[in-house]
Amino acid sequence: MTAPQGMLAPVDWRVRPWTAADARHLLWRAQFGASGAEIDRALKAGAAASVERLLHPTPSREFEETSTLLRRCAMDTGSALDLKAWWLHRMHHSSHPLVEKLTLFWHNHFATSITKVRSAAVMAAQNDLCRREALGSFPALLHGMSKDAAMVAWLDGNANRRRHANENFARELLELFALGEGHYTEKDIKEAARAFTGWHVRDDKFWFNRGQHDEGIKTLFGKSGNLDGGDVVNLCLAQPACPRFLAKKLLTAFVLPRPSEAAVAALAERVRELDFTMSRVMSELFSSELFFSREARGSLIKSPVDLVLGALRALDGEPNLQAVQRLLALLGQDVFAPPTVKGWEGGRLWVTSASLLQRANFAAALVGSNQCGTIRFLKSPRLRLDASSAQLTKDLAELLLPQPLDPEQENQLAQHHAATKGTPEDRLRSLLHVMMALPEFQQM
Repeated sequence: MTAPQGMLAPVDWRVRPWTAADARHLLWRAQFGASGAEIDRALKAGAAASVERLLHPTPSREFEETSTLLRRCAMDTGSALDLKAWWLHRMHHSSHPLVEKLTLFWHNHFATSITKVRSAAVMAAQNDLCRREALGSFPALLHGMSKDAAMVAWLDGNANRRRHANENFARELLELFALGEGHYTEKDIKEAARAFTGWHVRDDKFWFNRGQHDEGIKTLFGKSGNLDGGDVVNLCLAQPACPRFLAKKLLTAFVLPRPSEAAVAALAERVRELDFTMSRVMSELFSSELFFSREARGSLIKSPVDLVLGALRALDGEPNLQAVQRLLALLGQDVFAPPTVKGWEGGRLWVTSASLLQRANFAAALVGSNQCGTIRFLKSPRLRLDASSAQLTKDLAELLLPQPLDPEQENQLAQHHAATKGTPEDRLRSLLHVMMALPEFQQM
């Protein structure tokens, strides 16, 4: 197996210093924000050890016990709100934040909404599948989704019968889950739909309804036979378009909003060579020259989840889970309820004149009250309230912003802090609010 070359070659940290900015960049992309302590730990550990810790962290018994209690509550009540609270708690507190980040990525890739599925238990089972294979096997995940009860309900699998094939899942499998537009025909969709007939759900579990399965010969991508759904998934995985489709989505989500054709091709080659094993793919991606390139820094617009949980994590906060889920819905990312089968399109669509105002209001609420959660940062021994306005501005920018401020911006923020009336804490809160309302804070 060849090693990655060119832009996907690993950074040689022997000839390039590993800095706090590098550590912050890695952590913001691989989890939901980063505290000052986490950045310091990553800086001390070095690049390779920091990536390894993200891939193989130390489990936390306390976290798992609390998560289990919240999940049990959601299962007992059947409430979508309690289910969302359980997952948001995992995103913020998990000892394996990269898995939660990828679970959200897969949730968006296989976009399924509880508004139609109407079962907290079934949606939780799909979430478990995404988490189990988050850093595992994409083929296993794709096969698992073809039999997932929430997916079958979401895309009307029980209506897919021998004499009247329903094409919903087959179409989304080819277009949104495995290949992308332009790499299949309408005939392929019809043949794939026939292969999935009888793939139903009964009592919230996958059920192969043999009497409704089309046993006839189907032809897909030049292969003919009595194909079933598993055969279709395997044929999709074998297409050259599949690793390319996945590579572009990974690059867009974790590296650059508009990756070059060369970058997509390079990562697609590695995805295939690494047999779609996500832990190895993400390890190489997070170690690459491309990931740490200047053009990648600050190039992604934060999703509402990244914005809200990232701010709380950076400021050593404890989220109010009910308030956070209401805010996320207002900002356009209601977890467990993506708007369409295409999920959240994200990118620049996250930011409108209305959403920018809501984001600024969130910053004000977070640093000015306990509406979204409590923040311990203001009491942190790391924080030097007696430092000069210039030094406080520099320290906060290094914690919160993806790129250094230009001297004029830095000076204006320092002047704002110096001119603000009130206690040192009041003045710091005001500076935090202004900094978190900057366009730069919307980026990572």
